[in-house]
Amino acid sequence: MVGIQIIAFIFCFCGLGAVIAATASNEWKVTSRASSVITATWIFQGLWMNCAGNALGAFHCRPHLTLFKVEGYIQACRGLMISAVCLGFFGAVFGLVGMKCTKVGGSDQTKARIACLAGLIFILSGLCSMTSCSLYANKITSEFFDPTFVAQKYELGAALFIGWAGASLCIIGGSIFCFSIAENSNTPRMGYAYNGATSVMSSRTKVHNTVPDKTPPKHFDKNAYV
Repeated sequence: MVGIQIIAFIFCFCGLGAVIAATASNEWKVTSRASSVITATWIFQGLWMNCAGNALGAFHCRPHLTLFKVEGYIQACRGLMISAVCLGFFGAVFGLVGMKCTKVGGSDQTKARIACLAGLIFILSGLCSMTSCSLYANKITSEFFDPTFVAQKYELGAALFIGWAGASLCIIGGSIFCFSIAENSNTPRMGYAYNGATSVMSSRTKVHNTVPDKTPPKHFDKNAYV
């Protein structure tokens, strides 16, 4: 039981780290080398910055100057990723409290409920991250395969795959947390019958009464009665 919860927490913790890394990354989409005229220069964009680099190793990043001119799908992805990070943080706190190896959280039944709640929160965090990355990837692929789209085309960046991996880990770990409460409820509790303590004198008396008397009978002479 404890080992399963530890494995689930490791999955969720690694998934949360991957979600945070994907949120802060600037490689959500990169320019297509096949359609680029200057192959030694490429552009990659994220949720917060637009960056450009070349083969010499020089990079220059420029943040989005205004919030209201950012495209709608980028704002939606920002909100979903921030929600995923916040949910993952609260899920980690509840997960630590609900684990049986910790000494906080109350009884085993209460800790099992807290662990189940942590699992649900991690599942929601993974779904938010999965939805955000899928929405962004759908926008990139629709523009890439659109023959009428004449602007710069982009390909999927590394941050999308990191976000998908983190979302999968959060969902798997959260599911294990949720199943841990079912395993805890199905585990039968051993009952022990209590027998009152018997005194030493009574036990000795019982032993003495059970032992047959093997003392030979005494034979008295006639003079003994005189």
